[in-house]
Amino acid sequence: MADTHAKGHDYHLVDPSPWPAVGAIGAFAMALGGVWWMHEGPPWILIIGFLIVLYTMMVWWRDVIREAKDEGHHTAVVQLHLRFGMIMFIASEVMFFMAWFWAYFNAAFYPSAAIGGTWPPEGIQTFDPWHLPLINTLILLTSSTTVTWAHHAVREGNTKSAVQALIVTVALGAVFTCVQAYEYANAAFTFTGGIYGSTFFMATGFHGLHVLIGTIFLFVCLIRTSREHFKPEHHFGLEAAAWYWHFVDVVWLFLFCFIYVWGAGTLAAH
Repeated sequence: MADTHAKGHDYHLVDPSPWPAVGAIGAFAMALGGVWWMHEGPPWILIIGFLIVLYTMMVWWRDVIREAKDEGHHTAVVQLHLRFGMIMFIASEVMFFMAWFWAYFNAAFYPSAAIGGTWPPEGIQTFDPWHLPLINTLILLTSSTTVTWAHHAVREGNTKSAVQALIVTVALGAVFTCVQAYEYANAAFTFTGGIYGSTFFMATGFHGLHVLIGTIFLFVCLIRTSREHFKPEHHFGLEAAAWYWHFVDVVWLFLFCFIYVWGAGTLAAH
């Protein structure tokens, strides 16, 4: 009866899994350990919680890959719903970055008397947008092209070309992170140096974290592509990674235009 029911619809009724509970325990331990550590406690609870979360992610995704590739549960209907889920996730990320842009624009358009009534505040030496920021912009735009190349190659069944494109994309993502780390190391202002440093590093820093996560995401897709996990009719993992990477690229364009270029322009105006 169960087999007959399973074959009678296109939905995936997942089996009971311990990973949501294990992940919740790990997240609680990580949060508790983080608070304790920030109050000069030992870091071992934070580390244990982080390792539990990391392990949960690994085995949970392993199970999802098995359900999709080996057990055939990801029908066309399931893939459509996964796409809807990814769209909602990216929408939530848009709201997340809106908060940092809002903070930056609020301080920029209405500079308080405490910072001299000007933006950027007096004494702040902004980055030259046409040096390292421009280089990183070109790097990300190029990586957006290569990840699209990889996606189209998988849709055409060309695994070799897809692997080559993903290697280039992952390498470009790693280079972007290195350039941003160098930029941070040579910044003329600090995170704790006032509202400008806080808003700048929070916005660009969280974007850098997303680039790092996206690079890991694409690296996993590179391994899966080399093992021929993706098929022309079934490659949602790579498609989701490509969507995420394009989102990261678009956010960077806004950061480059408004925080780097516009910020430097307002400084020149003063």
